[in-house]
Amino acid sequence: MNATDRTPADLLRSALAADPGRPLVTFYDDATGERVELSVATFANWVAKTANLLQGDLAAGPGDRVALLLPAHWQTAVWLLACSSVGAIADVAGNPAAADVVVSGPDTLEAARACSGERVALALRPLGGRFPQPPDGFLDYAVEVPGQGDRFAPFAPVDPEEPALIVAGAELTGAEVVERARADAPALDLTGPGSRLLSGLPYDTWEGLSAGLYAPLAVGGSVVLCRHLARLDEEALAKRMEAERVTAARH
Repeated sequence: MNATDRTPADLLRSALAADPGRPLVTFYDDATGERVELSVATFANWVAKTANLLQGDLAAGPGDRVALLLPAHWQTAVWLLACSSVGAIADVAGNPAAADVVVSGPDTLEAARACSGERVALALRPLGGRFPQPPDGFLDYAVEVPGQGDRFAPFAPVDPEEPALIVAGAELTGAEVVERARADAPALDLTGPGSRLLSGLPYDTWEGLSAGLYAPLAVGGSVVLCRHLARLDEEALAKRMEAERVTAARH
């Protein structure tokens, strides 16, 4: 990507300018059989809509804390980049009571109620489906996001030296996220554009976030993000890696 990219949102903009049609995130859930492939353009569209929801409807801005109570999932990746676009701090598995906004999956709704600010719930159903019955006290992401704008512009410039991510107790600025992602790439066998990393790591550590999103994005590569990967035997995993043209794996 470009040497001038200082935030994860910058990395995405550069990826969009370079090759919008290539795959960026391919997601598998081996508990449900779901497979979703998002090109750079499709992923960026989801990010823009989510950033508009976050900034417009949820009134989040630079420095606001967004607790992400979500697993490794393609929609979690979207929220991470939407927070970067707005300038909000993505607090992965953070304390909802200390957050301005909480974004919860279906399994963490009770914990998420500790947030006194805005609450968003993700059903995490195949094809981005909505809840059959919206959780009380939450906006249903799948209902709210489709009507949002396809282009996003922040109300205030995003400062790459301000906090952007909190994971496993470590706080990183946007610039630090980009720097660490680039530095991780060689050890993850990401050699540049065309690199395709399969990750079965959870998103609750820097290692999981880097392998499962940031490092492939930083070098112009792509990620095959797998949830419940332990359900696959070695033969099935090998077939997936071959079918997806995976060049490196971490799980």
